[in-house]
Amino acid sequence: MMKKLLILGSGAGGVMVATQLRKKLDPREWKITIIDRTWQHHYQPGWLFVPFGIYDIKDCIKPQTDFIPSGVDFVQDEITNVDPVKKVVTCKGGSHSYDWIVVATGCRIMPDEIDGMLDGWGQDVHNFYTPDGSIALAKKLKHFKKGKLVLNIAEMPIKCPVAPLEFVFLADWFFMTQDSRCNIEIELVTPLTGAFTKPVAAEILGRMCEEKNIKIVPNFEIAQVNADKKTIESHKGEELDYDLLISIPPNFGSQVIIDSDIGDPMGYMDTDHHTLKSKKYENMYIIGDATNVPTSKAGSVAHFESEIVVGNILREIDGLEPLPEFDGHSNCFIVSGYEKAVLIDFNYKIEPLPGKFPFPGIGPLSLLEESFLNYCGKMMFKWVYFNLMLKGKELPLEPQMFMAGKKRMGACAL
Repeated sequence: MMKKLLILGSGAGGVMVATQLRKKLDPREWKITIIDRTWQHHYQPGWLFVPFGIYDIKDCIKPQTDFIPSGVDFVQDEITNVDPVKKVVTCKGGSHSYDWIVVATGCRIMPDEIDGMLDGWGQDVHNFYTPDGSIALAKKLKHFKKGKLVLNIAEMPIKCPVAPLEFVFLADWFFMTQDSRCNIEIELVTPLTGAFTKPVAAEILGRMCEEKNIKIVPNFEIAQVNADKKTIESHKGEELDYDLLISIPPNFGSQVIIDSDIGDPMGYMDTDHHTLKSKKYENMYIIGDATNVPTSKAGSVAHFESEIVVGNILREIDGLEPLPEFDGHSNCFIVSGYEKAVLIDFNYKIEPLPGKFPFPGIGPLSLLEESFLNYCGKMMFKWVYFNLMLKGKELPLEPQMFMAGKKRMGACAL
């Protein structure tokens, strides 16, 4: 009897796992199916660039069929329940049993979790985490010539933790090109203690904000939005005014994870940090934004995780134990405006450090330093994503982070 492997979600993680497993599992023995409610594949990092006119929305959306590999079934349907005991996934159009399952259901913004936020949503409160939000924000920025722009992070975790910094850096550049920067204040209001979660990067990125006249307001835990007064209020009663609020609301996992009662209250799956296997359910792996592992929810992480997930599923099919090989590796470009970007590379234990990447002493990319080559790397990533990553082509990047080329803490010149 043919065995069945289900993949829930056709984002970066789901597609990369399907592509790799189809090459390695005998199609006469294994049926692989991806289930997703939409026919569109989104290049999510691109939404950040739409408000600034760098990308058009059409640049970031392609048909799922461009990336679903031959020999993998694609079911366009809405998942309504996941039963990991009976090993059945129920959709509006029918049910699907499985032998193995990969949960790649992602995460989403939840503006209704903050009191009053929806009162100003789409008017003076905007986001760039959805296609519609990016389009609306592009129209808003086009006519914003004077006042205070506040970017607020409601809480962590969020998809792409460096995106808030990228946004304020690009806003600084954008308004400078519009000759309106001198009339616009830019504030980054965050629940973190600084510009980033780790001290070395926070120091360097915080200094960049200072040089660009971007004010950082740390330790601000938002409680509500007062849309009528155009203020945000913290749980401590602090109140900050805005003319334009760019919000990153709480990020939750998929609603079906919550409805199926198989995740935490925010919809994230309890995942082994190193094997990426479910801690609670057999024959289940989790990848990408759906996990609760303490690393970035980003495309690079999904890429590194996909190799671990595929390797461990194949090991278990062969009767072997999964290997604890995922180290939380993440690398991210942070566009800083003026055709420059910063690159960070880190994992669970090692924070972002200065140095060269990927080749020690040579680079050509610089870590925690602005450069034009870093910017080229960022802008080339969309092509790499669509043409190499999703299609299972080899990339010269190892899933595990390496220290070669990085300056250790004691040698960092801050």
